[in-house]
Amino acid sequence: MENAKIKESSIKRWSKLLNRDKYLILLVIPGTLFLFIFSYLPLYGIITAFQDYAPGRSFFFGAEWVGFKWFEQFFSSAYFRRLMRNTFLLSFYTILYAFPVPIIFALLLNEIKDGKYKKIVQSVSYLPHFISTVVIVGIMTSFLSTNGVIYNLVNMFFSEPIRLMGENKYFRTIYVASEVWACFGWDSIVYVASLSSIDVQLYEAATVDGANRWQKLLNVTIPSLMPVIVIQLILRMGSLFSIGAEKVLLLYGPTTYETADVISTYVYRRGILEQNYSFGTAVGLFNSVISFAFVWATNYFCKKVNDTSLW
Repeated sequence: MENAKIKESSIKRWSKLLNRDKYLILLVIPGTLFLFIFSYLPLYGIITAFQDYAPGRSFFFGAEWVGFKWFEQFFSSAYFRRLMRNTFLLSFYTILYAFPVPIIFALLLNEIKDGKYKKIVQSVSYLPHFISTVVIVGIMTSFLSTNGVIYNLVNMFFSEPIRLMGENKYFRTIYVASEVWACFGWDSIVYVASLSSIDVQLYEAATVDGANRWQKLLNVTIPSLMPVIVIQLILRMGSLFSIGAEKVLLLYGPTTYETADVISTYVYRRGILEQNYSFGTAVGLFNSVISFAFVWATNYFCKKVNDTSLW
């Protein structure tokens, strides 16, 4: 009887909670389904990394098992070192330059007292995020190619013409600069929100202690913002080897493969264009393991140093 009463009480409690939060649950369901269908359901396809699978020639579960053949083929490829180097450097430079810019922008925005002007600046900074990657690359090509505005401005200072597009040595700079321009406004949203939640009494206490604006920034604002910065850094480190193929594919060419060819573009050529899906899956799985390792290492380091972590 006692167990029955406990069970009945538990059911009533859950029914009450479901009835109370029914609208919130309805809001969560579409996102949960999307995540399950596109992120978790396809995980069974990982087994193709260990098979010699080809659509139309072998059934999914009946394909020949080849073990680590595709991993070994990737590791022994003549392009392996170049792909790892380019992927790491592009990601590293993107984090190095694109990660601090939103923080600095949010700190500067926080110092603006005119609310109307502040909203205008915020809105303008968000706009590049909503521009298609194809359009961004088109704008860059127009500005940087021969007779482009930036091309002409740069070549005003040199006697010999300098080609910006299609040159190995300029590709990384162009890519990282475009990432900073397109993302800094949108990425600053989380920092602006965090700054607005800082207790005003901390600033008042600092004022009473005689702190100027610079000292308030160093001793109140940045320490209060540090947990958010650490969490964002950990999440960004997870994409250190996960450069998206879209922008690189639109920007690069055979003349820039030496500095532009990354893992995702190589997988596109080998896995999609050549229809070697098992090879593409194997490289993608390797990339995911490396990304997880970086997230774990960064999380461990931040937990030891700053006592802030994801888990």
